[in-house]
Amino acid sequence: MPGVTHDDAPPLADLMPWSVAPPRLGRGWPAAPDAASLKARWDALVKAEGADRTALFEPTRSRTPHSAVGRLPGGAGGTERLARASGPCPEPLRVLRAPFDEQWLIPDHRLIDAARPELWRVADERQVFVVEVPEAAGPPRLLAGSRLPLFGPARIRPLYRRPGGTEPNLAPGLLDHLAGRLGLPVTAPDVLAWSVAAVRPGAAVPLTADPELWEHGVGLGRRALRLMLRDGERPKLPGGRRPYVRAPLPARPLTLRYDAEEEALHLDEGRVSPVPPAAREFEAGGVRVLDQWFAARTTEGDPGTLTAIRPATWPQTWTSELLELITVLTLLSEVRAECAELTVTTQITATDLRAAGVLPVPGTSRRPASVLDEREEGPEGQLALL
Repeated sequence: MPGVTHDDAPPLADLMPWSVAPPRLGRGWPAAPDAASLKARWDALVKAEGADRTALFEPTRSRTPHSAVGRLPGGAGGTERLARASGPCPEPLRVLRAPFDEQWLIPDHRLIDAARPELWRVADERQVFVVEVPEAAGPPRLLAGSRLPLFGPARIRPLYRRPGGTEPNLAPGLLDHLAGRLGLPVTAPDVLAWSVAAVRPGAAVPLTADPELWEHGVGLGRRALRLMLRDGERPKLPGGRRPYVRAPLPARPLTLRYDAEEEALHLDEGRVSPVPPAAREFEAGGVRVLDQWFAARTTEGDPGTLTAIRPATWPQTWTSELLELITVLTLLSEVRAECAELTVTTQITATDLRAAGVLPVPGTSRRPASVLDEREEGPEGQLALL
């Protein structure tokens, strides 16, 4: 944005003050691109006994099969020590394992080193989780998802502090101040959409006082959010640009190759096209998204470990997910190009927000809200003390 400085733009950390470190699994096998593998891994674990079960579990200082652990908020998973556990696998849950990569997780607290229960307490169909992803060049990107993110290192900022889409995770007074300056009604999703469109280096978010520019930026951000959340209709490209499988994918593809001249993605002898260069080169955190997505589905686990349990052949659902991912990356690259053209000349600065009493935010806004609507079960079925 030549000629425009944002030295006094408020940081995202002040606009959305409550943040949580990302969950840390501590072991890879409780997450996978398909749910069936997780159930097979669980079955293999509970059929093993003693030292064999411990070795399969892959203990850490935070978790062993003998750890006494409470149930995750929401009631998923058991509470007896895993060394004695039996029975069916807890129903796998969709999560965001990496940027743009929805996978499955066994939602059992006994398997997760640091689950971050405060995130699970506010995870529902209204919630949006925001993650700042640093890029090798240019400003960071804000990724948003309705699924719980399981990647870092950046902290996770929920849009709402309580379940049901209540109590926005915004600086107190921010919505009223923006509405007054802009002469428009402003909602929490509007602020998120603007932030996604306008974020700049250092995760600063320049706020405009121009109502027309605000509405334009919010519109761009909403388009980006619809693509990232993917909780409505599947995005589609026009007929001539829509990716299709042109040559059948093999049972177990091992390599991914891109032909720029024909705009085709080759999975061994399988071929998908058209795949525009923007989708192929799309990166998150300095890593090509398509490469990372493919590697997660083709990298084999070490023999004798639970991660070695995976599909024998490439599932049809992965092909559908790949086509949708190519579509999302193509459309999102176009939206991001438009976002880069946003020029904020009339700003609502951090100094303005301090003068209005919006900043600094109180310490309570940086801590989780008290969410005690449901009793939570502690280790061995005891009531958890919160």
